[in-house]
Amino acid sequence: MKIITLTLNPAFDMHCFVEDFQPYHENLASITANEAGGKGVNISRALTVNGVENTALVVLGEENGDTFRRSLAADGIDFIEITVPGRIRENITLHTNGADETRISFSGFSADDSLLDMTEKALAGKLDENTILTFTGRVPGGVSIDAVKAMLGRMAATGAKIVIDSRSFTTEDIIELHPWLIKPNEEEIAMYSDIPVHDFEGAAKAAEALRSKGIENVMISLGSKGAMLCCADGCFVARAPGITALSTIGAGDSSIAGFAAAAKMGAPYSEMLRTAVCYGSAACMTEGTRPPKAEDVAMLLEKATVEKI
Repeated sequence: MKIITLTLNPAFDMHCFVEDFQPYHENLASITANEAGGKGVNISRALTVNGVENTALVVLGEENGDTFRRSLAADGIDFIEITVPGRIRENITLHTNGADETRISFSGFSADDSLLDMTEKALAGKLDENTILTFTGRVPGGVSIDAVKAMLGRMAATGAKIVIDSRSFTTEDIIELHPWLIKPNEEEIAMYSDIPVHDFEGAAKAAEALRSKGIENVMISLGSKGAMLCCADGCFVARAPGITALSTIGAGDSSIAGFAAAAKMGAPYSEMLRTAVCYGSAACMTEGTRPPKAEDVAMLLEKATVEKI
């Protein structure tokens, strides 16, 4: 099984720390990390760190693409690049003692539908029924959603297993695409299904409502409560042991990486979910958007549980 991640709208993720942050005043910040990111890149990095072979297709802006390219290479990520005019966007996450993270996101390059033609050409002959293809993150400005849906439809027609985690799509878009996997949180699954979600029973009903419309696997992130998967084998809940979370940014991307990693090994659906939860929890044990460490994933896998409900 091959794993290919698409990142059409990457970002530099800069993490800063300010002690006793005071709004409306000058604050001295220290930069704790500045990394090449984007949801697909985060998935590929999590897989690479854990020894799982994969390929990332990344769109680079000409103005600062060299820095991004060097970062991907330094992390050992196998990548295919497409270059467009403009600048890769930046995200700044502000950390301070005793408060939640604050995130500031800048806009990046714009493109048009020709970017999708370049994407398909770059992946020509690489997609088949033994491929997991992730489409995550927002669609770049200037690219039409209808054109993206048409591209993903053609990719799905090769037999590739399509994973979607993007807020650029409406509920109707996602249902129309019939993806192999989606990974909403509690708020998103309630919006997608129009079913209130307050507990595991409500989450299962919402997930099954989407499965009945052609979405094969629905994995719901439940935060500290774990995650739920509704699939052809039924509904499962997986829980990891308690951890000290340093940052939750990128944990969902790591969960997708864990699910794909287990699928690549031919694991049953229950084990895909358990591995997903362990990757996501391990990602929370690292600072910023750093990937889950292999030793942390292994430790969590020894203790994590999964049960059918």
